[in-house]
Amino acid sequence: MVSSSPSFFPSPSEPSQTLMDESVPLTNTAIQQGSGAEKPTKSWVDEVPAHMESYLSTAPTFGLSLSEVYQRQSKFGRNELPEKKRNKLLHFLSFFTGAIAYLMLLSIILTAITNDWVDFGIILGMLIVNALIGYIEESRAESAVASLQQSLALKTTSWREGKLIEVDAAELVVGDIIVLRLGDIIPADARLLGIGVDGSVAEGDLQVDQSALTGESFLVKKRKNDLVYSSCIVKQGQQQAVVVRTGPHSFIGRAASLISVTTDAGHFQKVINYIGNFLIIATVLLVSIIFVFDLVEQKIRTGSVSGDHVLAALNEMVVLTIAAIPVGLPTVMSVTMAIGAKQLAKRQVIIKRLTAVEELASVSILCSDKTGTLTLNQLTFDEPYLNKSNTKSSLLLHAYLASERGTKDPIEMAVRSAAEESLHQEQLAAYHVESFNPFNPNDKMSQATVRHDDETFRVAKGAPQVILQLVGGDTQAEQAIETFANRGLRALGVARTSSGSSGWELVGLFSLIDPPRHDSALTITECANYGISVKMITGDQTVIAQEVAGRLNMGQNILDADHIVDDSISEHQLALNCLHADGFARVIPEHKYRVVELLQNQGHFVAMTGDGVNDAAALKKANVGIAVEGSTDAARSASDVVLLEPGLSAIIEAVKTSRVIFHRLHSYALYRIASTIHFLLFFFVITLAEDWQMPPVFLILISVLNDAATLIMAVDNVAVSKQPQLWRLPLLIFLSCVLAVLLAAFSFAHFYIFRDVIHVPAEQLATIMYLHISSAPHFVIFSTRVNDFCWKSLPSWPFTIVVLGTQVIALILSVYGMFGLNSTIQGIGWSVGMIIIAISLATFVVVDLVKVVTIRLWDRMAHRRQQKQLHSKLQHTQQQLGSATRSAAPSSRAELFFMKQEQQSRYTYDRAQRRESTSSIQSY
Repeated sequence: MVSSSPSFFPSPSEPSQTLMDESVPLTNTAIQQGSGAEKPTKSWVDEVPAHMESYLSTAPTFGLSLSEVYQRQSKFGRNELPEKKRNKLLHFLSFFTGAIAYLMLLSIILTAITNDWVDFGIILGMLIVNALIGYIEESRAESAVASLQQSLALKTTSWREGKLIEVDAAELVVGDIIVLRLGDIIPADARLLGIGVDGSVAEGDLQVDQSALTGESFLVKKRKNDLVYSSCIVKQGQQQAVVVRTGPHSFIGRAASLISVTTDAGHFQKVINYIGNFLIIATVLLVSIIFVFDLVEQKIRTGSVSGDHVLAALNEMVVLTIAAIPVGLPTVMSVTMAIGAKQLAKRQVIIKRLTAVEELASVSILCSDKTGTLTLNQLTFDEPYLNKSNTKSSLLLHAYLASERGTKDPIEMAVRSAAEESLHQEQLAAYHVESFNPFNPNDKMSQATVRHDDETFRVAKGAPQVILQLVGGDTQAEQAIETFANRGLRALGVARTSSGSSGWELVGLFSLIDPPRHDSALTITECANYGISVKMITGDQTVIAQEVAGRLNMGQNILDADHIVDDSISEHQLALNCLHADGFARVIPEHKYRVVELLQNQGHFVAMTGDGVNDAAALKKANVGIAVEGSTDAARSASDVVLLEPGLSAIIEAVKTSRVIFHRLHSYALYRIASTIHFLLFFFVITLAEDWQMPPVFLILISVLNDAATLIMAVDNVAVSKQPQLWRLPLLIFLSCVLAVLLAAFSFAHFYIFRDVIHVPAEQLATIMYLHISSAPHFVIFSTRVNDFCWKSLPSWPFTIVVLGTQVIALILSVYGMFGLNSTIQGIGWSVGMIIIAISLATFVVVDLVKVVTIRLWDRMAHRRQQKQLHSKLQHTQQQLGSATRSAAPSSRAELFFMKQEQQSRYTYDRAQRRESTSSIQSY
């Protein structure tokens, strides 16, 4: 196993434990599912250390004394998983981190130094609002998830000082004697004692559902001295057991510890920091040059620089910085994602981490747990083999007659449910079972004596080989058994005697399978339509995974767990094999973690679904971890998204919503970067060249009024993309710079035409430039909201009204010169104001045309570069594989899927942006 993969499983160096075959996990003796034949498989023996045995010699039906309980509780701790609760204050303060937040904090300090209390209040208010939005939304999600914490047992029955009492599961200690009954959630790891509640010998075995730990479909038999595990459910039987491990020392506790190895920062935060760092560096650099220029000019003009001069220059720098930095960027993005989170909550999708709304839009691979997610986690009667003239109805009838009533055994329940659904109640009532011998491990079958009218006969149901031996053999039936086994189906045989005869004849063979959910195949198809490859990941046998995959029409190229840890395969080839696989079988938690890691290393965003503690580490490692309906505490704690509806259908809605949110975030980022660069470029040049300054009140209006209006982008009309959405940061920055330069050219034209050609007074020039700088870049927001021409996607009416409304306010303030509140500002009248607005609208049309041309040229160059890379890769692959495989068809649906993705759309992505690391984001 590679060093990067976490593990709490025994290493080969530990002689007492060997790696198990996941087909029968956590079981001391293994019988391979399928045909019914017993075949030895690798077993995993979980042994209690010798030094712990002294604590386990508690007398059954008496238990521990209270003093022993207190002593052991102080030594081993409480029987609960350690919960790392976030400090609420520190959680709130975490929203004040990041490049933009730090610059805003610096601006707050500078405004306090310069006594600019208006700006101080505005910036501080924006900073606090942004933090509150993120904190409140994540707190709501945590509260919703906390209400789901019901999977572990809260109470249990235990012997204490000779009394059988009910105690809190958290109060159990090592050595406690507990009673496990049908339906109980096992409260701690315990060793079965083989005796009933009253101390008598327990004849039957315990049947335990361990799907929460392993994802395995079938129940597991537990006998005397076997270990049962916390959070598993007793489905049949009753026994006393002695507690051997509690809390973090239990199997589920050790598995949950895998989560701690994945602490990477979210991708969205890296993108925001990248954008913020770019804007901050540009802002600080240009404003610092202006600051130094002012002081040098003052020195040249007067011969000295006083403290008042420094303070005045500092005040100008602060005002420019406030107007330039995107103070609204974190707030707009938080509001947009919060609205998306609320929309998803209505669709029964709880977003635990707010930035997961954006990251879900980039997912190109979905690794889905099989049992209970793609399938129903219920054994179902499948297509049978019928002998001679028997029908499906007669097979169901005889299997029903040989089934035990009232049991929770999934096989018995599946048979009885199928018969009761297919046969009439009157038909079943016509048969009377006079005697019944239930299934037992020795005979491997159940038998019943049945009377129907005046006819009496016997019916047997059990392991296929046993039934065939009973009827004297059947060649065709043996071939059917082999077919079932090759498909991974659990087969059972049914036989009966003829009336008045003791000879047995075969009725038929039926198979059982955990069937796919009714919506799984449609969901997988929908995922493919939206550019997402779904890969099954399960702890079941490979043949079972292939059978389910075939029924879901998702491809049957299933990789075995042994392939994932094969040291003879190179890292790159293993990653490609995982990428082209349709699923993975016989996996354990560290295998799932490894699969996610390999796929991420190929530059893909990976979502992982799961419901058990065996999925927790992979859920945490994935870009987006999704805990499905009914998941355990560990899975919900490790996930970013929690589904409240069964199955995967809700994920499609989540993907659609997230891509809409992503598009809005990208649109705002492009607009804000372009307007910030335009602002800095114009004022930097005009200050150095003309020593011209805009009144501070106009700068504040530009910052506050326009940023506040952009909040409405959260409800803009957006078309849902058919492909994963990725931050093309090089294009984003380049396009922003192109648009900014174009806007700056119009601004310079405004300035010089009105000053040198029309000769307007200085007071009016400031008002004219304010209206232009407020309107021209702001109208560009109608262009940046789409990658194509703006008229091909009309904005929503609230978005249009608010954006235009802010410019109406700016126009009125400009026409009337701030209503005479400032003597250095004069109104420009309605005619000049309308001309400037008209020019700004014309500027918007020109900018939109330049935007489309720039994007198409960029994509064309990227396409050529991608084609060269693909051609080079193909030649390299052909040289490695030889000419015999050059025309070979794809070996799996996943491989075909990604070949089409590469040919059709991958050239539009910058590969560096598909990686999660900061270094690759900056590599361009």
